[in-house]
Amino acid sequence: MKPVSWKEWAVAKRLSFSSLFLKASLLLGLAFLYIPLVMLVVYSFNESRLVTVWGGFSTQWYGRLLANREILDAVWLSVRIALISAFAAVVLGTMAGYALARIKHFKGSTLFAGMVSAPMVMPDIITGLSVVMLIYQVQSLLQGAAVSWLQFERGWFTIWLGHTTLCMAYVTVVIRARLAELDQSLEEAAKDLGAKPWKIFWVITLPLIAPAIASGFLLSVTLSMDDLVITSFLSGPGYTTLPQLIFSKIRLGLDPQMNVLATILIAVVGTLVVAGNYLMMRQITKRERETAQAYRQAAAEAAAQTRS
Repeated sequence: MKPVSWKEWAVAKRLSFSSLFLKASLLLGLAFLYIPLVMLVVYSFNESRLVTVWGGFSTQWYGRLLANREILDAVWLSVRIALISAFAAVVLGTMAGYALARIKHFKGSTLFAGMVSAPMVMPDIITGLSVVMLIYQVQSLLQGAAVSWLQFERGWFTIWLGHTTLCMAYVTVVIRARLAELDQSLEEAAKDLGAKPWKIFWVITLPLIAPAIASGFLLSVTLSMDDLVITSFLSGPGYTTLPQLIFSKIRLGLDPQMNVLATILIAVVGTLVVAGNYLMMRQITKRERETAQAYRQAAAEAAAQTRS
């Protein structure tokens, strides 16, 4: 056996140390992310009212949460706004991303791209304040006009406007990135065969960007459910979202029901993420299988024509 030189030994030692350092960093990162979540789940079954002192196993706080009308109303309002905002953001973001990725050079394209992505990099307090000022200006214009019946107070509609503005920026970035990496040969082939642009989008482009649309939708739901600053500017009396309610209760002291609520949200979000990833991977695998089968069939037909 050939003896190992000191240079080879030093390289192997450095690689081993690097691997050990990467594993330790990964473990520390995962611990930093998930230990607080595990503590929330564990203390949601705490019998004691003190959330930092273990008093025995109990599910009493789950029953109290389900009987708490204030929290249930806030959850229902947040879910409604999140779903409607995500749907609107996906529609508008897909159109904006498609325009930026496919119609690359048009008058004002740079300004349009900057305006679309501005809510993503702008502080939430500026976004909330600007939407509030816009609402006040619209209300002052409608006041005394023939369309005064269109006036509206701050509530779920104004929160929806703010959340859609924020989420649209993120969806646009996701859709634009997906369209930029797509091979346009399929779209060009369909165009050469006489397909209309609208049909090309629905039959070819939309199925290819469907995973990006699903990711943008889930991201929008998360952003809307998590937002506090913009909602604080745009909400009115009787419209308290879940982040607002949690923030107000935490300021008065830790409540065991918040641990229960966090546990339920973790379970719901985790289930949706796992199910979404499973469905997307299943769709990708099916598409790859169909593509490979089409290539094999085309190769067999070409070989048969060559023999004949």
